[in-house]
Amino acid sequence: MLRKHSKKPTRPVEAIEPPSGTEVVIAVAVVTLLVTVLGALSQSPVWLLGLLVFLPGAASALCTVRQTQFVAAWTEFVVVLAMLVRQGDGWPWLDRILMILLTLVLGAASVYACHRRINREQEMMRLRSTAAAMQRHILRPLPMLTDDVLVNGVYEPVQEDRLVGGDIYDVVDSPWGTRVLIGDVQGKGLPAVGAAFAVIGAFRATAHREPTLTALVDALDASVVRHNSYAAQTGDDERFVTALVLSIDAGAEAQAINCGHILPQMLQDSAVTAPSLTSGVPLGLADLADEPATVDWFVFPPGATLLLTTDGLTETRAADGSFFPLTESLGRHVSLSPTDLPRALCDDARAFAGGGDRHDDVAVLTVRRSPRR
Repeated sequence: MLRKHSKKPTRPVEAIEPPSGTEVVIAVAVVTLLVTVLGALSQSPVWLLGLLVFLPGAASALCTVRQTQFVAAWTEFVVVLAMLVRQGDGWPWLDRILMILLTLVLGAASVYACHRRINREQEMMRLRSTAAAMQRHILRPLPMLTDDVLVNGVYEPVQEDRLVGGDIYDVVDSPWGTRVLIGDVQGKGLPAVGAAFAVIGAFRATAHREPTLTALVDALDASVVRHNSYAAQTGDDERFVTALVLSIDAGAEAQAINCGHILPQMLQDSAVTAPSLTSGVPLGLADLADEPATVDWFVFPPGATLLLTTDGLTETRAADGSFFPLTESLGRHVSLSPTDLPRALCDDARAFAGGGDRHDDVAVLTVRRSPRR
């Protein structure tokens, strides 16, 4: 059975911090002073008062509702005061009244726009937080231990504040050995998460039921096809999923079916090799394949480590467009423990990209024979 581990608390999705009240007051005072000075120098203060009308609009995009109300009220007060103080400058009273009314209307519109913006941001935060919580419950925390394997790893979504991505992994202890899944859904964001959930749900339900790896992969492919049929009905894009499915028991060899995924790497005695696996079509595209999925066998001795990863690691690019050299990085870290190796590779990829933002999710797993054996 899987050993349960404590899970790191999910970080809440935070909104963009609005400016403080002091910052708002200072900004309003500076703009008012600037308009007053320019009006005095240009001998046209009334015309320049129109510049203050833009203050509430700017506040509605950056500030809270209360701050926007303050800016709108301040703007209205300054405009009314200016209209009353400069009664002898020749400006018609009708124009003065129109200026006051225009400022009032724009201020009210700015407050309403700010209220709508904040409601929309809060709704988006709730949706993202819900998706983040769902994914953290679907993707089990690492490490995971069965009677056959010990799986460590790192999962990093492309947007850490959202915790939403299309990379998936899972481990199931079945009557026929431990089944290990790693996959990558085409695309990112909430639509990709829907396909990811479909594959993980099918994997957990079928891994205990199907004695052969080919039947398990057929069930995973059918789950993606069903998901795509539902997506087509709602107008969403169809997805495919690259995946690597392993079956490891007490025997000296492991089974694998590669559905268009990145080949695993095996580390043993300071050497890095890649098991020879047949690359099939991704999940969801089995009808396009000339032949059904086949099982490959390879030797997986005690003491060896299998490294499984998604293309978020291998397709990390430097500023010059070159791809992350995974083999070279593995050569530098081949002596690290399976617990530390995934983090070291992710750190190397981030340094290779120059610390810039990644463009895809990253999942890196290490698989070793279980110490229970």
